[in-house]
Amino acid sequence: MSRSRASTDVFQAVADPTRRAILDLLLLGEQPVGSIASRFAVSLSAVSQHIKVLRDAGLVKVRHAGRERFYRLNAAPLHDVYAWASHYEAFWREKLESLTRYLEENE
Repeated sequence: MSRSRASTDVFQAVADPTRRAILDLLLLGEQPVGSIASRFAVSLSAVSQHIKVLRDAGLVKVRHAGRERFYRLNAAPLHDVYAWASHYEAFWREKLESLTRYLEENE
């Protein structure tokens, strides 16, 4: 499966659990970096680096308000991840159905 450079960045961006957690936080709405950083046991600088990766991948947008920056989720690039992962849905559905049959037969 061929992926564009941008979508490869999205895959790399969501590969890290801290970045996925940041995306989960941004599901709640726009937040300043300080609010995001307060949720993690890492430095503000480390969170800023994670946000930069997410911005470079197009997953996060920024709005400047005075001296503060507010970040919000841009979920559109996640469509590439969803499209790729959906190919495995039939595999897992079959495995779960098989497990269900096994459990029902061996109660």
